[in-house]
Amino acid sequence: MNKILREIKIDLAFLRGHTLQPAWFKVAKVFILLGVLLGYYFLFGFSATILFMAVFFGLMLVVHFIYRNKTKTYTQSWLDFTVPEDTEGGKPKRIGKYYYPFIILNASLAVLVSLWLT
Repeated sequence: MNKILREIKIDLAFLRGHTLQPAWFKVAKVFILLGVLLGYYFLFGFSATILFMAVFFGLMLVVHFIYRNKTKTYTQSWLDFTVPEDTEGGKPKRIGKYYYPFIILNASLAVLVSLWLT
């Protein structure tokens, strides 16, 4: 249990400190997610929304662990994730070329599954 808590602390520290996205975008993502969930709830109901959340967050957890593993806990560049020391000028490139299509694919799958099962 202590190892899991330590790993969660590492992830949270990285989220707060990374420069792969502007600070305003980190906040905007939270509001976008809340807006999508609220709209989904009003369109399809509570059970479909819960199922959508479970499927989407489960799939995104898989993506998170793949990125975490392939980047050796955010210390090595992989796909669209770049470590500042690996880029010219010490400034990382923005993440998104592969990461955001994963989000769109996972959200689409979550919609299909939640509507199919409710």
